[in-house]
Amino acid sequence: MPDRPPIPRPLERAVLVEAGHRCAIPTCRQVPVELAHIVPWAQVQEHTFENLIALCPTCHSRYDRGDIDRSSMRQYKRNLGLLTSRYGEFERRVLEIFAADPEVQALRLTSDNDIHLMYLVKDGLLRVVDEQSRVWIQGVLSHRVYAITPEGRAFIKKWLEARDVDAP
Repeated sequence: MPDRPPIPRPLERAVLVEAGHRCAIPTCRQVPVELAHIVPWAQVQEHTFENLIALCPTCHSRYDRGDIDRSSMRQYKRNLGLLTSRYGEFERRVLEIFAADPEVQALRLTSDNDIHLMYLVKDGLLRVVDEQSRVWIQGVLSHRVYAITPEGRAFIKKWLEARDVDAP
């Protein structure tokens, strides 16, 4: 079997950017990361974006040992693609806050974050909570409260369980 060539730097960069330079497994998200082949190199003998995923060394070892199955790893990759194409970094971090602590039901953020959370609200994962006590500063609402919806909780549950986040 020929020696494995290095992963081309542009391909490596694309996979790392897709994962935000963090472990692609949403319950982990640790750094540093290394690239892993979803289908082992020995079987495919090529480096492709679709078959590479960023994992921390612990998750990479767990995957290689079979503690994480290939179907889950493929779903992590698909979900990551959807998340990074649909939602910005700020939106993904907001989802991570709700994922990390199921007790958190809402976040109070400055009202200038409306545009940063636009797709989460539009997709029904968050809703703007109308509060009775509003503070206006020079005609601008100072903050908004964004609550996670039942659809948002379901989305996060599927994401954490390596299920298709795009399926009903």
